[in-house]
This record gives sequence, structure tokens and C-alpha cells, in this order.
Amino acid sequence: MSQTDDSQGPGQGHAPLIEHLVELRSRLLRAVIAILIIFLGLYAFANDIYAFVAEPLMALLPEGSQMIATEVASPFLAPFKLTLVVAVFIAVPFVLHQAWAFIAPGLYDNEKALALPLLASSVALFYAGAAFAYYVVFPLLFQFFTQTGPENVAVMTDINQYLNFVLKLFFAFGVAFEIPIATFLLILTGATTAESLAKKRPYVVLGCFVIGMLMTPPDVVSQSLLAVPMYLLYEVGLLFGRLVRRKREKDAADGEA
Repeated sequence: MSQTDDSQGPGQGHAPLIEHLVELRSRLLRAVIAILIIFLGLYAFANDIYAFVAEPLMALLPEGSQMIATEVASPFLAPFKLTLVVAVFIAVPFVLHQAWAFIAPGLYDNEKALALPLLASSVALFYAGAAFAYYVVFPLLFQFFTQTGPENVAVMTDINQYLNFVLKLFFAFGVAFEIPIATFLLILTGATTAESLAKKRPYVVLGCFVIGMLMTPPDVVSQSLLAVPMYLLYEVGLLFGRLVRRKREKDAADGEA
């Protein structure tokens, strides 16, 4: 290259990268601050939040039964941990907004038009999955567990073990409800076709039950409660993928005409 190019020095060439890193740090810092602010606002209600999450089990326990803490610090750590998770859960839209603000300048207009609805729908679906777990799965699951045990065994669940159990299910159902987005993107990007995915239905059904077995307790009830919605959501993704592909093909044909 010419001396004019060399005279610019290495610093100028690296400036865009440094600017991106500075902006990324700023976005991450904002996300962390938002989570911290929400956490501080919720911490006074930590015990109430835990009581709300424990309600599906407590409602089914025999009268006089209660949860227990088998570790010294559990009465403090379990509500603390749950409140922090709830703060992250609430802050997800703001965190994704920061991620969107960081990557949006590098996207084309048509990509922005598609990415924003996908981000919004993915957040809504994750929340829907968590709500489905709490209002539908937990009552059925805990009723099954509390009624199938021997009569002379008192159900006294440790608060920390219960929290780990329900957080795992919240995450599993939240992720499972993202299946329509994943299916839609596979079809939209041309990685596969709706017809090809439709032919793989038997494998998808088997995969849903295997995932349900791995991500839920070892019983057919909880496995089915995760596997069946996963398959139905897969069909929803196929439906929307077909509709969008047909619309794009029609628009392309009209443009050629």
C-alpha cells in the first residue's frame, strides 16, 4: 500500500473495533445495573416471592405439613437466589433491547423488520412457557407426586431442593416454547423446507419424548407434559414457516411479472 495509507498508523485501523468493545461494555453494564435495580426493589419481598413459587406444592400438602430447611443458610439463600432469578427474568426485555441496540446498526432494513418481531415473540414464548409450567404442569405434577407415595410417609420438601427443581422446569418449558421460532428460522433461511420437516414427524415425536425424559423428573406424567406441547409448538412453527415462504415466493413471482 502507499505511504499515505501507512501514515495513518495502526491505531486508526483498530478504532472501530475498540469503539465496538466500548459500546458492548456499556450495554452489558446497563443490563447488569437494570438487573441489580430490579433485584434491590424485589428483595424486600423475597419471602413472599418464594411463597408464591411454592404455592403449587403447598396447596397439595396435607394439613399441618410444611417445607423444611436442611441447611443452616437455606432460609436466607433460597429466597435470595429466587429473587435474583426473578430479577433476571423481569429484565430480559431490557437486556434483549440492549443486545438489539448493539447489533441493529449492522443489519439491513429487511433484517431489522424480521429480527425485531422474532425477538419480541421469543421473549413472549419464554414467558408463556414459564407460565404454563407454573399454572398447568406444577399442579398436575405435584398432585401426582404427593398422592402416589406411601401413606405413612410425610412429605416435607427441602426449600432449596424444591427451588432447584422448579427452576429447572421453568427453564425447560421456557426453552421448549422457543421451538416455533427455531422451526420458523430453519424454514425461512432455507436451511430446510417445511415439507422436509413434515416428513420427519416420527423422529420429532421421539425426540420430544427423549428431551422430556432428560429435562423432567423420571415419570411419564411430567415427560408427557413437556413432550406434547413441544410437538404442538413444532407444528405451529411449520405452519408459520409455510405461510411466510409462500408469501415470499408470491412476492418474488409478482416482482418478476
